[in-house]
Amino acid sequence: MNVTIKGLLFTVAATTLLQAPDLQARATAEEIARLGKDLTCVGAERAGNADGSIPEWSGKWLGVPPHVDFKGTGSHPIDPYADDKPLFVITAENMAQYADRLSDGQKALFQKYPQTFRMPVYQSRRDFRFPDAVCDVTRENAANAELVDGGEGVIATTGGILFPFPKTGLELLWTSSIFTYRPFTEELISDNAYVLADGKVNWGRVKSRNLAPHLEPGKRTSTAEGRQSSYYMNETLLPERDKGEINTGMEFWNHKAAPRQSWRYDPGTRRVRQSPGYGFDMSFPGTGGSITVDEVRLFNGTPERYDWKIVGKRELYIPYNTYRLHSPDVKYADLLKPGHINPDYMRYELHRVWVLEGTLKEGYRHLYGKRVMYVDEDSWLMKMAENYDARGGLWRTSMMNYFYAYEANTWQAGVGLYHDLQTGTYLAFNLVNEQRSGYTLNTGKLSERDFGPEAARRAGL
Repeated sequence: MNVTIKGLLFTVAATTLLQAPDLQARATAEEIARLGKDLTCVGAERAGNADGSIPEWSGKWLGVPPHVDFKGTGSHPIDPYADDKPLFVITAENMAQYADRLSDGQKALFQKYPQTFRMPVYQSRRDFRFPDAVCDVTRENAANAELVDGGEGVIATTGGILFPFPKTGLELLWTSSIFTYRPFTEELISDNAYVLADGKVNWGRVKSRNLAPHLEPGKRTSTAEGRQSSYYMNETLLPERDKGEINTGMEFWNHKAAPRQSWRYDPGTRRVRQSPGYGFDMSFPGTGGSITVDEVRLFNGTPERYDWKIVGKRELYIPYNTYRLHSPDVKYADLLKPGHINPDYMRYELHRVWVLEGTLKEGYRHLYGKRVMYVDEDSWLMKMAENYDARGGLWRTSMMNYFYAYEANTWQAGVGLYHDLQTGTYLAFNLVNEQRSGYTLNTGKLSERDFGPEAARRAGL
């Protein structure tokens, strides 16, 4: 990265972050005292629900469960619940019986594909936990974390959960999309299948590298230092017409003071150009226009174009512990079917989720007039989303399939499923089943030098 650019951005970000905060969000002493007691150390309800269909949180496993033979990072995920069988299956015929525990997006999929879409529901499992260091930082953030610049920046300590007691929609959004506790390095080659209504597949393939330096285990930093929050580089391998295109960039802790910086390498001209304003509803490269840039992992980037509110908490059937979906034993031909993936490889569990809603602000533009996200209480990750068009119609519904990554002691984003309810198409994003390796996490082999315009130029030559 150009030293002058880096120095300028650091100065601007640090100056703004050190200004007096304009959004207060500190938890009360009574709330903080509940962490690690009736609440888990990151703020989830420890108890099960009234009828026992959601179990009490056990948190009995940190890292590899004793019965799992995990070969190390880069291996495909291994299911610790391989012997589980579905408790029941929800179909279009019986969905009314479960309607209060289904999202509007799931109901729409039943209506769109009544003969084929179904949801196998398994026993709910709450067995994995975060490292103790995450608990410590979460407690600190509960007392001290603050949003600034109208919610576009944050002052907090990294390495934990941001707001375990979210009071506003912006607090919940930051906690579940921008400030999550995830692996600090991620490397993979993944396949993207854009499945047309007739079942034909347009293929994409991407080599991805991601770095979040502040999430290195044992590392704690203050966002007030103004450094980059994360880096990314995506190199297109398929389709052939786009082969060699590289997109790289970096994020900061204050979107207003230091917006996302992004660059694109064009293999045709062999030049690197800055991509101003990269994000929002721009089409994500290599997906056939099926998702927007800010739709990856359901939401990313600045929250500035929407008004955000917490709708409440619900008990919903959501994708959970979806190890089988990423197995090398599952071939794409068996997985990818017209309308949606083969339901036999999905796993849904009943869990409590926060419901977050974003409504497009007056005077702003975006493809989506309203967005609804469902945030898992145990991991604080977005698991499902619904995106509405400007007229208020439900347009697209999405699911993220996370699994607990043993080597990282946290949850890893796996296959994203993005359904277009108008066209009958869908995108299966970040498939690894037929790749030699799965997700390579927390190796520590990536550095700032591997990202930015100079890195893109080196990679493209």
